[in-house]
Amino acid sequence: MNQVLVKATGVGKAYPKAYLSSDRLRALARLLAGRRDADAQYVVRDIDLCVRRGESIAVIGQNGAGKSTLLKLITGVLTPTSGKVEVSGSVGALLELGAGFHPEYSGRDNVEMAAALHGLSHDELAARMQQIIEFADIGAYIDEPVKHYSSGMVVRLGFAIIASLKPDLLITDEVLAVGDESFQKKCIRWMEEYLKEGGTLLLVTHSMYHAQKLCRHALWLDHGALMQSGDVFEVSQAYLAWHERKQAAIEQRAPDRSGIEFEITDLVVNDSPGNQAVVVDFGGKLVMSSRIRSREGRLPIAMFGIVRADGTPVYGVSTEMDEVGVQRVSDHDFRVEIEFAGLSLLPGSYQVRIHTMDTEGLRLFDTLERGLTVRGESREFGLVRLPHRWNQSSGGHGG
Repeated sequence: MNQVLVKATGVGKAYPKAYLSSDRLRALARLLAGRRDADAQYVVRDIDLCVRRGESIAVIGQNGAGKSTLLKLITGVLTPTSGKVEVSGSVGALLELGAGFHPEYSGRDNVEMAAALHGLSHDELAARMQQIIEFADIGAYIDEPVKHYSSGMVVRLGFAIIASLKPDLLITDEVLAVGDESFQKKCIRWMEEYLKEGGTLLLVTHSMYHAQKLCRHALWLDHGALMQSGDVFEVSQAYLAWHERKQAAIEQRAPDRSGIEFEITDLVVNDSPGNQAVVVDFGGKLVMSSRIRSREGRLPIAMFGIVRADGTPVYGVSTEMDEVGVQRVSDHDFRVEIEFAGLSLLPGSYQVRIHTMDTEGLRLFDTLERGLTVRGESREFGLVRLPHRWNQSSGGHGG
C-alpha cells in the first residue's frame, strides 16, 4: 500500500516570452545553442509531489495556476524544464477534451485504438467492448465519427475507456465539469468504488464539493507555486478563505453603499466574523447573526438562505415568514440571529446568505454571503439528511 506511483522533485516548466516575432526567433536561437532563456516565464515552479498507491489527491487553484500543466508533466505530455518526474504502474489520464481521439474515426474505432495503446489484446477488448459502450451511453453515436460528438459525449467515451481499464493511477482534469448531472453521478460512483478497491486518484477540479467528496488530500497551486498541501479539508478551507479575502478587497474598492435604505453591516457565522469561509461538522450547530442599518429607522425584513456551491438553492426563510421581528439596538441599527441545531446538510461546500428587504417585503436592498463547508462522512445522496426509519414487518418473507 505504500508503493510510490508518482514522485516529482523540484519540477518546473517554463516557456520563453514570445510576444513578438523577434522574441520567437531569439528563443529558437537560444534553444538551438543549448542555452536557457533568461526571460522564460515559469508556469510551474519547484513542485515536489509524492503520490502513493491508494491515495486520493485534489489539485486546486484558480485558472492559470498551473494545475493542468502539472498533470501534463506527470503524464509525460510535457517535458519539465527543471526537476524530474518518476512514474511507475499503469496510468489512465483524462486531460484535454478529446485528446487522443481521431476525429474522423468512429467512437468504436477510437476505443480499439485506445485499447491497443494500453496493451489490451483483441480478446481482452472483445470482452470489455460492451461494458465500455454501456458505460458511455451514447447510443448509435458509438459508430459515428467523433467529430460529430458533443463535448459531453467525448468525455463519456473517454471515461468509459478508462473505467474499463482500471489503471493503478487515474489522473483527471475537470472531467466532472462536462456532461450532464446523471453522468457526473455515474462517474463519482465509479471513482468511489475505484478508490475503495485500492485505486489512486489525482483530480484537478474547481469544485470543492468534488475535492472533499473524492479526495483525502489536496494540493493548492497559485501562479505555478505550491501554496499549501495536506488534508483536503484544511487546504480547501484555506483556499476558500483566500478567495473570501480577495473578494473582500474587491468589495472595499466598490462604491459606497452607506446611502442605501437597508444595509447589512456584517454576517457572523458560529461566532466567526469577517469574510472567511466557515467549517461546520455534519450534524453540528449553525448560528448566523447579522446587523442591519436602516437609514430611516424603519424595521427591515431579514432573510437567511443556504445554497449549494453551484448555486442550487437548499433552504431559505425570512423573519416575515416565521412572524418574528428583528431586534432594534439603536434608532437606526437592528440585529437578527437564527440557529440551526443538528444541521442536516450532507457533507460538501455551500454558501450562506443574508438578504435585507424593506418593511413591506417588496424590495431587496442588500446581500452578504460566506462560504460554508460541512465536514463529515456520509454515503447518502442529495443535499440534506431526512429523518427516516425502515419499517420491517415481523412476519415478512425475508431470509
